[in-house]
Amino acid sequence: MKIDIDAKKIEEILTRSIDTIYPSKESFEKKLKSGDRLKIYVGIDPTATYVHLGHATNYIILKRLHDLGHEIIVLVGDFTAKIGDPSDKNAARKRLTDDDVKENLKSFKAQIGKILDFNNKENPIEFKFNSEWLSKLTFEEVVDLASHFTVQRMLERDNFEKRIKEEKPLYVHEFLYPLMQGYDSVAMEVDVEMGGTDQTFNMLAGRTLVKHYQKREKFVITTTLLENPVTGEKLMSKSLGTGIGLDEVPNEMFGKTMCLPDEALIQCFIDCTYVEMEEIKKMEEALKKGSNPRDLKVRLAFEIVKMYHSEKEAVAAQQYFVDTFKNKETPEEIEEFELDGKKIIEVLVEAKLVTSNSDARRNIEQNGVKVNETVLTDLNYVVSSGDIIQKGKRFFIKIK
Repeated sequence: MKIDIDAKKIEEILTRSIDTIYPSKESFEKKLKSGDRLKIYVGIDPTATYVHLGHATNYIILKRLHDLGHEIIVLVGDFTAKIGDPSDKNAARKRLTDDDVKENLKSFKAQIGKILDFNNKENPIEFKFNSEWLSKLTFEEVVDLASHFTVQRMLERDNFEKRIKEEKPLYVHEFLYPLMQGYDSVAMEVDVEMGGTDQTFNMLAGRTLVKHYQKREKFVITTTLLENPVTGEKLMSKSLGTGIGLDEVPNEMFGKTMCLPDEALIQCFIDCTYVEMEEIKKMEEALKKGSNPRDLKVRLAFEIVKMYHSEKEAVAAQQYFVDTFKNKETPEEIEEFELDGKKIIEVLVEAKLVTSNSDARRNIEQNGVKVNETVLTDLNYVVSSGDIIQKGKRFFIKIK
């Protein structure tokens, strides 16, 4: 397959949403311009049922690389998810069962497929699972993997050092995670691995193993995380249950985007959309000159819904938001649910207005739920046909 070496496209890949390239940006640029076809992968552990906009940053870059003709692999860490990635965590992750992983995986490919074309026959994109090789490793082979890393190097991880100082538990199995992720690169014989900056340690472990077992270089690309530049908090986190999932319905996706902090607006345009950088720079200048960030946030929400649904649904979602939030009206079209006779907490969960029973109770106790435009305080309220349930300012359902 002929590889596209267009300088402008390569420059965007090297700079947009990129934090660091190992061993160097210059060496990777030279490789991209050589015309050689590279095998590139991004891994994701199925620790939740959804893929969020933070993950999408990597898949958008993968799409650009795929468009140039390179070989792309999306790797699902169905085995590593059962270990638990300690990256950026101040406590051990909950270990998942086989059933947990199977449930979470149900729609992963469909969600990622909103960005990457898995039906492309000219340049097929592979969708792999690391249990294919990790589940077959012998104990002797795991010991050999471990022999290439010192305890001192493992303890260089900031979160490990912090947990030791705070006298929090640090489990031996957590040391195995970077070894397993590192071995993925060896098993697939990849040239490039890409992931967020929180994955740097794990990806560099793979670079170490590739050098040892295959006597060659592996490029590591770290991408920017979607964070609030003021507080440093992640905007998207599966482990915290926050963020905007690629499986969100249009109105939810639009509304959640409108709730993002103003200070993260430009970074979200860069990392989460296909809007050209020249236009984004103009937006940034306009904000510095006093432009209303709300107007640009509407544009951001529109672009995101258009990407994952359609332009028609983006138009409808924008109108829904204007009607329900800006104009404070009850929308004309409300999704209906056959939940007559059920308690309000059960209704909120089944309609997916909340994530759990405790989330439902919290919303009611904080006066965040209305029934027929009246704030609800009764946790045992039983809904009736015709009731209009409102959660927050934007989300409505009707009981039938």
